[in-house]
Order: sequence, then C-alpha cells, then structure tokens
Amino acid sequence: MIDAHHHLWELAVRDQDWIAGEALAPLRRDFTLADLEPEARAAGVTSTVAVQTVTVAEETPELLALAAQSELIAGVVGWTDLTAPDAGRALEALRTGPGGERLVGIRHQVQHEPDPRWLLRADVARGLAAVADAGLVYDLVILPHQLPAAAEAASRFPQLTFVLDHLGKPPIAAGEPEELAGWSASVRRLAGRPNAVCKLSGLVTEADWRTWTVPDLRPYAEVVLDAFGPERVMFGSDWPVCRLAAGYGRVLDTARELCDTLAPAERDAVFAGTAARVYRLPAARRTGTAP
Repeated sequence: MIDAHHHLWELAVRDQDWIAGEALAPLRRDFTLADLEPEARAAGVTSTVAVQTVTVAEETPELLALAAQSELIAGVVGWTDLTAPDAGRALEALRTGPGGERLVGIRHQVQHEPDPRWLLRADVARGLAAVADAGLVYDLVILPHQLPAAAEAASRFPQLTFVLDHLGKPPIAAGEPEELAGWSASVRRLAGRPNAVCKLSGLVTEADWRTWTVPDLRPYAEVVLDAFGPERVMFGSDWPVCRLAAGYGRVLDTARELCDTLAPAERDAVFAGTAARVYRLPAARRTGTAP
C-alpha cells in the first residue's frame, strides 16, 4: 500500500505562509513524521511520497534527509526554481546530497501563477527539460483553467512523466454540471497523453468540508479512472490537508469505495503499482494485493 501524496512541516523550522485565515487554522501546527506514522501504519500503508509545500529551496534537502532516516518515506517530490538558468545543476546537487536517492520528482505551485500558460514559458520549458534529463517526474498542482497548458506541455515533453495532483482541483463544492463538463473535457485531453498520470487525492477538500459524501466525489473519480485507466492513477491521502474534511482512515476508505468497481489487479495499480512504477520506488520490487 503506497500513499503517493502527503506533507510534513514544523512551523519553528519554516513558516507555511499559505496557512492563513480561520478556515485553515486547524493546519497551523506542526505535522511531523511521528504524527503521520501511526495513522499510516494503522491504515496498512507501507510506503509514502512526501511532497513539497513551499517554494523555498531549503525545504527539499530537509525532506530528503528525513526520508533517508525513515522506513516509511520512499520518495520525495521537491522544489527547485525551474526558471533558473542553472536548474540542471540544482537538481544534480539535490540528487547527490544526503538522501538524494529518494528524490523522485519536482513540483511548483503553478496554481498560484497568474499566467494560465506558465508551464509553456521558455524559461519554464528549459527547467522541465532539466527535470526530464535528471530522470525525475514533474507533479502538476494546477487549477482547472491551467489544464490546457498542462496537456500542451505533456505533448511537448513526451520524455517527461507529468503527474496531475488532486485531479486538477475540480470545483466539486460548486456542484455545477457545466463546470464538471468543462473540467472533464480538459482532464481527458491531458489523459490523452501517454506520459500523463493522475493522483486520486485531494477530493474531500475540493468538496464541501462538512457535508461531502462519497456520491459527491464519485463522478470525478469515474472520469479520471476512465480517462487515465487504473494503471495511470495512484492514491494519495493529501495528509494533513485532508484533515480539514476527513481523517486519514476515512480518506483511504473513501478511495477504496470510489474504486469498488475495479478488478483486484486494477485496485492494486491504484493503491500501489502505479506509484511504485512512476516514481520508481523501492516498493516496486514488492508484491501483494491492494485492498
């Protein structure tokens, strides 16, 4: 069982300036590996992927060093400035530093970029090429209106695997059929690229945090499972952000329910195989059946 998406932070080490306002107040505390481990182990998770949260260069070496000392964290999706001329050298420094063998991907908070075509800028494209040359994956944290640029970027870089985080953050809480249709069309366009993968993650926090139900989420899960196929979908808890709407166990149980029509081998892909293969995790050598 692999959780392909979670976060860790200690506010005394580094502020998480995105945690602002009353709604996010429950997240304004430390969330450490010691907090995660008992919840993940209780859920049967054997490996995880820790994902960056802030666009600060120092965070990634810290996550890598932590992963190197952990039996749970098998991979890290970090951050480096893709627009920097020396992005390739920065990636090499991360890969050769402490825990560098656990670096599996790079992510940038594209969702905060005002340019909907940020991924297609010339300086960003140079950085994406460096990620591909380093043998790493690129995680996409984007909003629905940025999906077309992501599909074009995946087309321009067929040698680079793009992993869509949180289904591209569909407007589940709004519940508008037109918005579902527009998001679905854009997601299917991205899924048409064989080098694109999707995380079944972040759904509960895109829905109404207090009143969401599995049927609210099912149309979105069905779209990605159909568009990408289970062999290109991976489970992620998005812990601790998920705690705004559900605890770790409930998020996992919800994902299981959303995959209840899949064959055993397909569920194995979603809950283990896809993440192991795409991120080249040591867990790829393990065998077993996912729930």
